[in-house]
Amino acid sequence: MILLIALGAILLVLLIVVLWIAGIFNGLVRLRNRFKNAFSQIDVQLKRRYDLIPNLVETAKGYMKFERETLEAVIGARNQAQGAAAAAAAAPGDAGVMKALSGAEGMLTGALSRLMAVVENYPDLKANQDMARLMEELTSTENRIAFARQAYNDAVMAYNIDRETFPNLIFAGAFGFTAATLFEVTVEAEKQAPKVTFG
Repeated sequence: MILLIALGAILLVLLIVVLWIAGIFNGLVRLRNRFKNAFSQIDVQLKRRYDLIPNLVETAKGYMKFERETLEAVIGARNQAQGAAAAAAAAPGDAGVMKALSGAEGMLTGALSRLMAVVENYPDLKANQDMARLMEELTSTENRIAFARQAYNDAVMAYNIDRETFPNLIFAGAFGFTAATLFEVTVEAEKQAPKVTFG
């Protein structure tokens, strides 16, 4: 009888430990999925941005006959950023791909800023309704990207804090929960949305 009570107590303690570890695992899974979902919101806005850029360049092309290099730089930067975004969508939170995405997005923002500076020299282009609409959509998309980036970084922070606190940190590595990387703005030009003025 005492042996049976001792065995029951041991099994109860083991069950509590297993449930506790399962709770840690499930919490980490929930937080990891939250930051992956947050990145998918960034991805949606980046795709919208990438889809707007060719229309913007095509509209500008008719007016900017001598600015071919600027237009090609925008398209090249867009293609590079689009590739980096696809890699980041496959592994959000991975340090290497997030750094590549941040760099590519910085280059694209710089190229768009140069395009906007050149557009200032073409009054007919500035007055074009299609160009004004595209620029308004691009500005709106830039704002959405900024909000989505903030939500992603908040989710990554919550995941990393939970992953690194005791006792979770003991099990996180064993379960394959690696640290996630923030989507930080590292290029000064990217910190500012492209300035759009049509006046």
